[in-house]
Amino acid sequence: MNGPAVLGLIAGQGRLPFLIAQGAKAAGLRVICAGIADNAEPALAAEVDAFFPVPIARPGAWIRKLRRHGATRTIMVGRVSKKRIYTPWRIVKYLPDWRAFRIWYWRLRNKDKRNDSVLCAIADELASGGIILEDSTMYCKEHLAHDGVMTRCRPPASVQADIDFGWPIVKELGRLDIGQAVAVREREILAVEAIEGTARMIQRAGELCRKGGWTLLKAAKPNQDLRFDVPCVGPDTIRDLARSGAKCLVVEKDKTILIDKPDTLKLADELGVAIVGHG
Repeated sequence: MNGPAVLGLIAGQGRLPFLIAQGAKAAGLRVICAGIADNAEPALAAEVDAFFPVPIARPGAWIRKLRRHGATRTIMVGRVSKKRIYTPWRIVKYLPDWRAFRIWYWRLRNKDKRNDSVLCAIADELASGGIILEDSTMYCKEHLAHDGVMTRCRPPASVQADIDFGWPIVKELGRLDIGQAVAVREREILAVEAIEGTARMIQRAGELCRKGGWTLLKAAKPNQDLRFDVPCVGPDTIRDLARSGAKCLVVEKDKTILIDKPDTLKLADELGVAIVGHG
């Protein structure tokens, strides 16, 4: 008798790999996880059928571990600190394998190093080794944002003008592959997300707008590749927003994951941050 189907999981930081693992297990799949060293949570090992720490700069090891356990269909989720790519002596520190060199010096030769370029190059290299990346939302669709106000807490009436003003801007940011979020108050851009990530951008917006009452807009790229880099928000985001004086979070419906959605919405109500699905 054949055993259950197998799903590979390449995991970075955060809760999202846990949600994917739980959803895949509930669907009857065996989950084989390559956890990226210094990024994946050690506790993830208890949620999967097999867990292997792998070096961040050795995609050949990811491929070998997954294929050895029968995984070809794979989901890659979780944050990986891109700023580490730019640290001094990075080649010595991370000891890249030949596949990493192929990605960085062949697939990305004469290309920029924005997220889309890097992730597509990684996906192509994994595919050349028989690992096919799939839609990262397929086992956590119940956590996707839906249309309209999702919290009991309602946004201030002034927010609609900020949404109308900020939405085309955040979508253009995504098209240019700069970031996925902007902070807006009274139709003025307070902060734009770039390589530092959403949390640092929220902190900066709070420092620039001491009186608070601002709105964070977060959106998918216009041609979002659902294999990776899907926008995510969760309890940590809500706490950061409340601490920095924001009153509303606007996310793209059907394309943004609310980590542990019921808990996130409950916390937002407790802290007075309205969450709105838009797009």
